[in-house]
Amino acid sequence: MGQKIERDLQRFRKIVRGKVKSDLSKYISRGEMIGKKGNDLVSIPLPSIEIPQFRYGQKNSGGVGVGEGQVGQPLTPAQGEGEPQAGDQPGGHILEVELTMEELAAILGEELALPRIQPRGKKNVVAEKDKYTSIRRVGPESLRHFKRTYRRALKRQIASGTYVPENPKIIPIREDKQYRSWKVVPKPDAAATIIYMMDVSGSMTDEQKEIVRIESFWIDTWIKAHYKAVDRVYIIHDAVAHEVDEHTFYHTRESGGTKISSAYELANRIIDQHFPPSDWNVYAFHFSDGDNWGDDVPKCMELLSKTLLPKLNLFGYGQVESPYGSGEFYDHVTELVEDHENIVVSKVPDRESILGSIKEFLSTGR
Repeated sequence: MGQKIERDLQRFRKIVRGKVKSDLSKYISRGEMIGKKGNDLVSIPLPSIEIPQFRYGQKNSGGVGVGEGQVGQPLTPAQGEGEPQAGDQPGGHILEVELTMEELAAILGEELALPRIQPRGKKNVVAEKDKYTSIRRVGPESLRHFKRTYRRALKRQIASGTYVPENPKIIPIREDKQYRSWKVVPKPDAAATIIYMMDVSGSMTDEQKEIVRIESFWIDTWIKAHYKAVDRVYIIHDAVAHEVDEHTFYHTRESGGTKISSAYELANRIIDQHFPPSDWNVYAFHFSDGDNWGDDVPKCMELLSKTLLPKLNLFGYGQVESPYGSGEFYDHVTELVEDHENIVVSKVPDRESILGSIKEFLSTGR
């Protein structure tokens, strides 16, 4: 019974996984999963999956094709006349299922055909792990291999003629016992940090910030699936940059101008002070509407090409369209792409473009 229940559960999980995968673009563009996340789980509404159940009809209600009626008569209840009124019957229910963040990352990777991230080799903290790979004849009883011990005892008793099929008793002796053996293997535990930077000047609207919030959630989900530990840093900027917490990052709006270099300088200081590239895999993502003070562009390009990019696994620049931003900064960053393989640029004009933008950012495997 227990095995059957487990098989049914696994089958249901496959159905859920397939449904989530088929509707992934909808979940991403609407941001339905964000805000329903615990430490390790995310709750997903699936209105089109019904739980199988028994339903009992009315007694003596007739069978198939039994009863009065005319050819072509609708089977739905007749609609009454008069003004519509509130109903008194229960409606359908939306099933909410839970997926782990690892399962969610796997679905994202399968749907977008994302390559697995390869951490930079020198940035891994190596730990030791015991791996059971062989069998030996001595060891603690807690590691005794039951099947192998039973098999050896059975063979011995059959060979010696002491095995009685009518009264099958298998009693292992010392020579029959087999124990699991292990060896110590190095296990890399890579650590990573993600630095999010966003323009919060007056030209960035609430809709642009919501797009950034949705995209950041999925970037987080994918990168976390590849590292033992992930730290996050949030930087907002207009003409001046500040390090803030996550809530402030998504809910702050300033009225000043825009000076992107202030964010890059602050990010560089934070990396040097807290996340040296010799110990960390560092990712940076900058979201802006592309508006920047003209004289600041050369400084930004120099900071990126000579200071930040050599320290980063990946730098992603996402430009969210705004009715107030010029959008010119995108072209300047694009000029660096040919000479630097760890930089990705993406335009996100609306929510429907989020899925494609995520694939652009994460398809490098860095």
